[in-house]
Amino acid sequence: MQLNDVLNSAADQERGAWLDLLDPVTWQPTGIKLRIAGPDSATARRARLKMADDLAELAGPDGRVTAEHRETCRKTALASLVLAWEVEEGGKPVPFSTANVLRLLSVLWVEEQVDAFAADRSKHLEA
Repeated sequence: MQLNDVLNSAADQERGAWLDLLDPVTWQPTGIKLRIAGPDSATARRARLKMADDLAELAGPDGRVTAEHRETCRKTALASLVLAWEVEEGGKPVPFSTANVLRLLSVLWVEEQVDAFAADRSKHLEA
């Protein structure tokens, strides 16, 4: 591997890779697909930096940040890694928006799958 391979890999991760959400019990595809930026992408870097800034702003006079605020910042950062989706509700496409992504991420098993996929470089090499 050469330097250009490393740099190109990081740049390629900006396109994202498709995650097919799996049912948490049967492990069968749910039909919900999310395009997620890779961990070495500029999008992921911006998400990490914004989360750090947001946490600093939310810190109280003693420097502490509540667990609720930390959780909100973490989920918002995770949501920002979702670049596109194929999601339906009532047989109609659900508009892609941060609010709707956060709504989907409010379900723990969805959040776990998105978080694991976003951190897995091997998933983004296949993109």
